[in-house]
Amino acid sequence: MSARDDSAKPDKVHCEEALAEIYLLLDRECSPERDAQLRKHIEDCPPCLEEYGIDEQLKQLLARKCGGDHAPAELKSRLRASIRKTVEQRGGLTYARTEIDIEQVKKGSD
Repeated sequence: MSARDDSAKPDKVHCEEALAEIYLLLDRECSPERDAQLRKHIEDCPPCLEEYGIDEQLKQLLARKCGGDHAPAELKSRLRASIRKTVEQRGGLTYARTEIDIEQVKKGSD
């Protein structure tokens, strides 16, 4: 296997994946293993590192300017579902995956 042929490495993160999951990384919503994989890719990939830096600054700016306002829970849920949608390209095919957190709410007895 040549130095550039890393498609056989199971932990290899591609730019499309890293860019799709930047906000999950910034919000600390990745598993520790995925966090390490994404950070390794970003450290080694200048274009992804640049995008990460831009998104990190944007998040900090929004927190400063909009820090007092709280988004409704429904909006947060929709945004999380949207952010979790990732695109993976393997073998010329595109796969879309959406992960949604489901929270069970117990209603009081009537």
